[in-house]
Amino acid sequence: MSRLRALAALAALTLAGALLAIIPSTAASAAACATPWQSSAVYTGGLQVSHNGRNYQAKWWTQNEAPPGTTGVWQDLGACGGSNPPPSGSCNYPNWVAGTWYVAGSIVRYTNGQYYIAEHDNPGYDPIISTWYWDPYTCSGTPPTSSPPNPGGFVVSEAQFNQMFPGRNSFYTYSGLVAALGAYPAFARTGSATVQRQEAAAFLANVYHETGGLVHIVEQNTANYPHYCDYGQPYGCPAGQAAYYGRGPIQLSWNFNYNAAGNALGLPLLTNPWLVQNDAAVAWKTAIWYWMTQNGPGTMTAHSAMVNGAGFGQTIRSINGSIECNGGNPAQVQSRVTRYQQFVGILGVPAGANLYC
Repeated sequence: MSRLRALAALAALTLAGALLAIIPSTAASAAACATPWQSSAVYTGGLQVSHNGRNYQAKWWTQNEAPPGTTGVWQDLGACGGSNPPPSGSCNYPNWVAGTWYVAGSIVRYTNGQYYIAEHDNPGYDPIISTWYWDPYTCSGTPPTSSPPNPGGFVVSEAQFNQMFPGRNSFYTYSGLVAALGAYPAFARTGSATVQRQEAAAFLANVYHETGGLVHIVEQNTANYPHYCDYGQPYGCPAGQAAYYGRGPIQLSWNFNYNAAGNALGLPLLTNPWLVQNDAAVAWKTAIWYWMTQNGPGTMTAHSAMVNGAGFGQTIRSINGSIECNGGNPAQVQSRVTRYQQFVGILGVPAGANLYC
């Protein structure tokens, strides 16, 4: 073989080797595809999907807008392909990554060094917050049969509560909420486990809307304060004409509501309405009292709406009636519905039917 032919052959081999080195590298760089986008699913900021061979991440709440979309809600994460199954046989599982799709049975190592197994498919929910989706996992490969119970038997854990209300006022304590549950044992404990979580989510979604995310303890428009005294009631307004303004998680107002709530709860709220803004447990009790016993401008209590299948929309009607429902203020209704959808997502249950009023 001449020197020229030898050099040509060497160059060809070098080029082939380079191509072989490039091809595996390119294939290895392709990210695993997230769960396929579905038109009926609700996606909140940070959740990832795949569509037509590419991964996308939602920037905010969206539904029924296929990636890449037209509103800018989807961030293109690039081409995807293949899968990354967790290794098996020992506690040498991959680190949990928020926003990554995990199918039931996936095992991950959380930031606390502990391992968790996915009970249900989920889009990367936090294992120590979304306990319906994840269970602790041991190296023996035997997951616990059930998650530990939440304090007070409430279907919302403190971690989930904090996730729902990240900017809440320190007055609205989780311990105060749990302490208030004893006033109405049927609250969020009636029906199936799904119904119980749906009711808790519905209550907390309306609470979020009424208080700006559990930020406001009292009604912000002080000009309204003198308007909540009905002197037509036989007991009048012993605390003063301007004393019965909105307070607490559902903004209890009017002298007749303070009187009825006080009688039901065994508290002197007619003469001392300030208890609602000074005692977290009392504040939560008044909200649960209204939820469980009052139709408001609706035809049923919010509790009945959720446990009897009337749907979330009827809870809005029981709280604000025609002010928001029947086209009164669709933006406010949508705000409540969106929050409810987010909260049932945290609790791992479907939203159910009849969301609007």
